Amino acid sequence: MRFFIYVIIFFAFFDLFAQLPIISPFAVSLGAGPFLAGLAVGMYSLSNTFGNILSGIFSDRKGPFAILLIGLASTSAALFIYGFAEGPYSLLAIRFVHGFAAGLTVPAAFTYLANRTDHSRRGKNAAISGAFVGLAAIIGPAYGAIYTSRGSVPETMALTGSLIAFIAIAAFFFLRNHQVKNPPKTAEQRAAFHWNPGIVRSFSGAFFLMFSQGVLAYMLPLKVEALGYSAQLSGLLLSAFGLSAILVFLLPINRLFDAVQPLVTLITGFSIMGASMLALANVSTEALLYATMCTYGFGFALLFPSINSLLVDATTPGSRGRAYGYFYAFFSLGVVAGSSVTGALALSSDGGFLFTGILLWIIALSNLFVHKR
Repeated sequence: MRFFIYVIIFFAFFDLFAQLPIISPFAVSLGAGPFLAGLAVGMYSLSNTFGNILSGIFSDRKGPFAILLIGLASTSAALFIYGFAEGPYSLLAIRFVHGFAAGLTVPAAFTYLANRTDHSRRGKNAAISGAFVGLAAIIGPAYGAIYTSRGSVPETMALTGSLIAFIAIAAFFFLRNHQVKNPPKTAEQRAAFHWNPGIVRSFSGAFFLMFSQGVLAYMLPLKVEALGYSAQLSGLLLSAFGLSAILVFLLPINRLFDAVQPLVTLITGFSIMGASMLALANVSTEALLYATMCTYGFGFALLFPSINSLLVDATTPGSRGRAYGYFYAFFSLGVVAGSSVTGALALSSDGGFLFTGILLWIIALSNLFVHKR
């Protein structure tokens, strides 16, 4: 059962990453200007946030099984309506529906996984789920770009929708005998969800983790271009980051996440990612860029299971769905904030990396201060 949930997580993120290289060109082909093209990309993350929150609420009330099926089925349906986009405004509406539907799946899947995982293995299982996310981040963009170059965006989306429809059908038959029924929440459990410091650390960790990802996605291609390298190098560098993270997630080092306090690995992860960002602002050779991105991937791999473990430790099965809903809402907001803030400040690529590196170090130091207290 656990492996099948990992497969669902993979396809949920595969859908996200497959669209990254193709949506803005598709919007332009429909007559969108720079503002509407950017809005078409961001609309998915905006509505995804609402889907995340609702998924968490109903996963707690009804259990994650029903909301997981609804999320998969509605995402599949949304992917088939891209063929009806006739202009930028109809595309915006489709993007809103798609993002909202996709937002229902991920919190329910992670709630399902967390509620059926032994507490002593929570860190290792979070690492394995991170590996499937990393794998989707490597395969998804390549699939989206290659398949679209041979066909069209609606055809690519329809194929992805067919794959997710198959997963939805399989989930109905396979998971219905493994449903997780959540006990009713008491007033004490609701208070713990709202005020537990572990939840705050988990949510802030998710936000700043994805803030750095937003900066990286925005600034790395600009850095590569400024250095005079081929545009393909930025994709290869992101793949190197993903492979580095996957190795940490899957190799025996993943036992570290259950042996060490998650706050310790969180501080270490933020520190390494901050140092990598500062290094990116100062390196210029291809070899050093690869080395820096691999180091960043190592820090990312330490941080992702840590914030998941903090969330599991700070919640009960009856409140975990809502917690994961907010958790992934902060994920979506972090990506938008990373690119938006650095763009609004009109920073160069090196300036953006410096700003983010210092910010991540500040977050690491603040958590270190809390840990020592």
